[in-house]
Amino acid sequence: MNKIFTLCALLFLGLATTACSAKRATSPNKELSLEQQGGNYVVSYNGKQVLTIEAAGYGLGSPAQGKQKLEFVRHLQEDYTMLAGKRLHCTNEANEYAVAIDDNTRLVWRLYNDGVAFRYELTGLTGEVLPEEQTAYIIPEGTKRWMQRWTEPYEAFFPYATTGESRDKRWGYPALIEPQEGVFALISEADINRRQSASCLRNDVEVERFRVCPEKNDLKQTDNWCSPWRMAIVGSLADVVESTLVTDLSEPCRLTDTEWINPGVVSWIYWAHNHGSNDYNIIKQYVDMAVELKLPYVLIDAEWDGMKDGKTIEDAVNYAKSQGVKPMIWYNSSVGWINGAPGPKFRLNKPEDREREFAWCEKLGVVGVKIDFFSGDNQMNMDYYIDLMESTARHHLLVNFHGATIPRGWQRTYPHMLTMEAVYGAEWYNNVPTFTKKAACHNATLPFTRNVIGPMDYTPCAFSDSQHPHITTHAHELALTALYESGLQHLADRPESFLAQPQEVKDYLSKLPAVWDETRFVSGYPGESAVIARRSGNTWYVAGINGKDEAQTLSVDLKDIIPTFSSAKVFLDGEPWDIRTVTTLDKAVECCPRGGFVYVINL
Repeated sequence: MNKIFTLCALLFLGLATTACSAKRATSPNKELSLEQQGGNYVVSYNGKQVLTIEAAGYGLGSPAQGKQKLEFVRHLQEDYTMLAGKRLHCTNEANEYAVAIDDNTRLVWRLYNDGVAFRYELTGLTGEVLPEEQTAYIIPEGTKRWMQRWTEPYEAFFPYATTGESRDKRWGYPALIEPQEGVFALISEADINRRQSASCLRNDVEVERFRVCPEKNDLKQTDNWCSPWRMAIVGSLADVVESTLVTDLSEPCRLTDTEWINPGVVSWIYWAHNHGSNDYNIIKQYVDMAVELKLPYVLIDAEWDGMKDGKTIEDAVNYAKSQGVKPMIWYNSSVGWINGAPGPKFRLNKPEDREREFAWCEKLGVVGVKIDFFSGDNQMNMDYYIDLMESTARHHLLVNFHGATIPRGWQRTYPHMLTMEAVYGAEWYNNVPTFTKKAACHNATLPFTRNVIGPMDYTPCAFSDSQHPHITTHAHELALTALYESGLQHLADRPESFLAQPQEVKDYLSKLPAVWDETRFVSGYPGESAVIARRSGNTWYVAGINGKDEAQTLSVDLKDIIPTFSSAKVFLDGEPWDIRTVTTLDKAVECCPRGGFVYVINL
């Protein structure tokens, strides 16, 4: 079936019309438009100006002959399936336009109903290193924004601000802005391939001018080359949350066999102990928890190469398999944090070494790998990620990248790459006290920022405390498991905490999906609250959290999403729980400070 969808997509992509000049480019539904104003491009939504973009290429060739005009190229329609994500069946359509910037650079625009994208296509390169890209987003002072300071592992907050003035002049994707009341734009990029680096934003020259700055790429480019897609999801918060634009822009699945790819929930060791997995007896506890909660996977984290008490990784893997739990194991990428970092190290860097290592994993019965501690977004690392995904696919290993870059569409191209960290997640309760007071607001920002662009290994749901306490409610913590999308959903808490919860909570975790047929935005605003509905088969999970330090009533009007249902299990704030089975649902939920709720609705 996936091959049929892909074939249809390719046929649509191959349909081109005769190019013709257009003063104003529009999306198929006419709600988004793009106009040239001088040397800039202005994006509008329903007549409201949203974003001004400078897109002038690289200055490699002579200016194109004649006036640079938008030329309509073709209409695209696509229909494809995903194995995980916010929905399994994805459709999109776009109008494509092009501008000749110079004699070897073509600027290609796509206007989708939920956003805009552009990339540079270069021809006739003769072995030169690309000069600095000349692209920038203009974000006026006073614009509401939620932007993350850039870090190699993308682990920082998205604080609300109305200014670009900051000690940090370097910003990571995605960047959310609200240029008009109720109209949003989420800026990111998509479709990283070989010979490319990823980019970040810098406003180090002018405070309102956020330059697109690709990371280091010293390759001498020959023949043809294109940049990744620069993109902005545009529209209401519902448009942003529900968008699949990142995967729409990315290459179709490159795997011929995907039957072995099974998303699921994972028993995870690190959080409770702030340590890896060199203790066989602790590993057994998490395997036993997976059995009790009917979880398909257990992750054996770092340091398994130094197992204590005469035990080995083979012993741990074999115990998990004997209990019907599928084991995954951790590796250090050995390009980032190396000295003082845990192992195993230097097993994946050379092609022959990683092939040998992954073949050993496959033979042993390991079903997935978590690879950690990368060193940024340069071209070397992008190629390394692709090498790892291609090698793991040959050996039927699921992939979780940690200490890593953000998703840019690889979840479509390499669907066994089921999750990536790139988030300031629950493990930070282990590191600094800052997370305790900021977590609720941060948690209510992520559904509108980081998790929009792809799977997010936040490692949610802790009822007990780690090194630093959490002050979110039990219902808030439970809600994160459905509020956040991740093809491998790692549960953070310790076995004794999970197993001490009411039977209804344990049953919820046992049945928790990691695959969603569809996702719908219900209500919320970044940093204040978030309510999202996700459907798995005939069951809807509606999860909501309060990001404020005071009680708040959250809107939960589901009439357009779930008009009828038979019954629902409701998890509400209580002491510590209020769990009910109901046949009618209120349109609002009272949440405690930093509280939350979950509805599990059977159709």
